[in-house]
Amino acid sequence: MAKLFKKDEKFFKIFGKMTVYILEAAEILGKMLRNPADDLAPLAARIKDLEHKGDELTHNVIDELNKTFITPIDREDIHDLCAALDDVLDLIDSTAIRIVLFRITEPIRAVPEMSAVLLSQAMEIGAAVSNLQDNDHVVERCIEINRLENDADRLFQSAIAALFEEVKDPIDVIKRKEIIETLEAATDKAEDVANVLESIVVKNT
Repeated sequence: MAKLFKKDEKFFKIFGKMTVYILEAAEILGKMLRNPADDLAPLAARIKDLEHKGDELTHNVIDELNKTFITPIDREDIHDLCAALDDVLDLIDSTAIRIVLFRITEPIRAVPEMSAVLLSQAMEIGAAVSNLQDNDHVVERCIEINRLENDADRLFQSAIAALFEEVKDPIDVIKRKEIIETLEAATDKAEDVANVLESIVVKNT
């Protein structure tokens, strides 16, 4: 495969760090959703710390864009990739916050499976970003991320159907529905990352 970018390209080093934070946050969120009866506040705090680190990296990208005259790819693509990665991390954090805030103490039907899909997406995102400079099967990984999002959509529908069938308290329905929807939004944003990556490859090959 032809190399697209230099190995020391600063923007992609930053993006690589962001994918590490996303993967770690997705792993922690999965633990929270599988075992919500545990003390979840420390886990949510760890995710919040990762989200703050992601924000710092986002600011670093903006600063580097302002200082860099010639960028390796379109400025718009750098900004879009940064924003998409940050959105995934933000929504993982938002899901964790809601689990603690709403005092969820038992697994929500189909939601642990949704978090497993998100974790798989995070792994594919990390691999795609790390291989972007060599253009090594990036498009194939983007296709897999999109396929996983379709799995998440099916699980989302199952989760909502089970929620309205099994949970009778309207307040509990509202709480759980918000968690389900926030998690589903995270899988959607992972697909947005894939779309940006695929666009970068197409433009630069």
